[in-house]
Amino acid sequence: MTAAEAARRVATHPIQALGRSTLATVRMVGAVGVFAVRGVIAALTPIWFLSQLRRQIVAIGFFSLPVVGLTAVFTGAALALNIFTGGGRFNAEQVMPQIVALGITRELGPVLAALMLAGRVSAAIAAEIGAMRATEQIDAMRTLSTDPFRYLVAPRLLAAVLTLPLLTAVADIIGIAGGWLVATRVLEFNPTVYIRNTIDFLESWDIISGLIKAAVFGFIVALMGCYHGYNASGGARGVGRATTHAVVSSAILIFATDYLLTTLFTHMS
Repeated sequence: MTAAEAARRVATHPIQALGRSTLATVRMVGAVGVFAVRGVIAALTPIWFLSQLRRQIVAIGFFSLPVVGLTAVFTGAALALNIFTGGGRFNAEQVMPQIVALGITRELGPVLAALMLAGRVSAAIAAEIGAMRATEQIDAMRTLSTDPFRYLVAPRLLAAVLTLPLLTAVADIIGIAGGWLVATRVLEFNPTVYIRNTIDFLESWDIISGLIKAAVFGFIVALMGCYHGYNASGGARGVGRATTHAVVSSAILIFATDYLLTTLFTHMS
């Protein structure tokens, strides 16, 4: 190998690495897209495994209530304190109830509820399905003429899409209540005036837009958990990697999708 050939190889190495990473990203996006389409088709067409759907609604929705509720109440309380402190610099403390309600219903409620589900539910889904992949239970389903997408993926997608808006509605109420509690007990706001200002300021679209976000986030959380668990390989270590990837990818997609939806809703309103 001549010196010129060696220099050329060194110069093209970063470009090759960039090309490989780009192709790998495109392949993964395509694989996730195909997986999502298959999951949606399985979720919207018969046959449905209703017992699995009920079990997933309880596991994803009901058992997530405590962590979502605690997150919402402390977020609302901290938000009220910060807005009161910041508003005090401009003599605008009285707008605190409106800003707390708007911030929770449009943004913090759906995003924080989704992040809690990403940490709790997406990881659990990836671990469960990944373990089934490692122990060849998914292959056994095919042998028994059971579609894994209908039995494993579809119930989780439906359950997450249905339950996360309900969890977000609960988080909105608890978060606003947390702000009200701090405002009335610590900051000496009038309880009746605080509630009236909140009700008069909020519009129906503020709540609906947050619930729409929650449904999309629920789909993302379940999809990432199912995808990484379904494609896990390498035994126990592979299941651990799938769990980590499910949580990280869910969180990133939640933030990215939140920005896109917020931009869309801003133009619509």
